[in-house]
Amino acid sequence: MLRRLRLLGIALIAVGLGFIVASGVAYTRIQAGYDTLQAFSQAQNVTLSYNEDGQLIDRGTTEGADAIMALLTDDWAYPVKMADLDPNDPLVNTASEYMFQMATIGYHVLNGTQTVTLTEAAEYKGETYPAGTYEFEVDGRYWTDFDRKNPIEGPARSQAWSGTVHGLFGELGVGVVTHSVLQMGLGLAGILAGLGLIFGLTGGGLVWVAKSDSFDSLAQRLVENDPAQPKVTV
Repeated sequence: MLRRLRLLGIALIAVGLGFIVASGVAYTRIQAGYDTLQAFSQAQNVTLSYNEDGQLIDRGTTEGADAIMALLTDDWAYPVKMADLDPNDPLVNTASEYMFQMATIGYHVLNGTQTVTLTEAAEYKGETYPAGTYEFEVDGRYWTDFDRKNPIEGPARSQAWSGTVHGLFGELGVGVVTHSVLQMGLGLAGILAGLGLIFGLTGGGLVWVAKSDSFDSLAQRLVENDPAQPKVTV
């Protein structure tokens, strides 16, 4: 029985070492991903703005930043991690910062005004639009909320939600997903390391117990006192 315990302990130690090696490999890959994301963010040099009190601002006011945060947390239901919004590190390189930057763009598009010029009169649904310049309020409209056939709304849609805006949304979205995946990978590496430690300690404990003299004596007494064992009398 002792030999079996030792073999089981050794096997558990080997499994634990395997988990620890796997966690080390995973951590190095994850760290490489963080380094790449950091380098990419530094190359773009996109930063959030803070005032001297460390509060987020947009176009110089905290009210603007509060409105953007409301869009992000209320309308988009994104769980912002406030610890990521660090005035000492304004570089946009975390999921919450990427999402805030995306919300900043979205907020100004949704609340902007587009100038549409008709070079000639147009008619749509019984209404005539004379040639001239029109100021069109986006008024919270997303891409699908415009009537693209309307001679005013159609051009306003492509001006408000331009290819540049869609491209920035896509790029920032990649940053959000990348950072989130890296965080999940870091958690997985921690789980692997924890499993390795548990298996290693359990295996080491079995080997230690199997080599213990007191355990040998206890095992011997159990065998001697087992009623199933044949009694030899002289």
